Amino acid sequence: MRNREIVTEFVKARASQGINQECVEVAQTADGGRAVRDSKDRDREGGTQFHGAGAWAAFVGAVKAGRFGG
Repeated sequence: MRNREIVTEFVKARASQGINQECVEVAQTADGGRAVRDSKDRDREGGTQFHGAGAWAAFVGAVKAGRFGG
């Protein structure tokens, strides 16, 4: 991943709506990758994960293909 500059607002996952849900938020980075963080602990030091565009596309594809059993 070349650039960790976050260029969009973080958006909470639709599946993570409501009280006491396991929540993640995702934003786009300047190089087309994604930044992911826990919505309940946004300010935690080192709590944001960064993923390059290719890795993010592979992850989304695997989710859509049902490879995670959920």
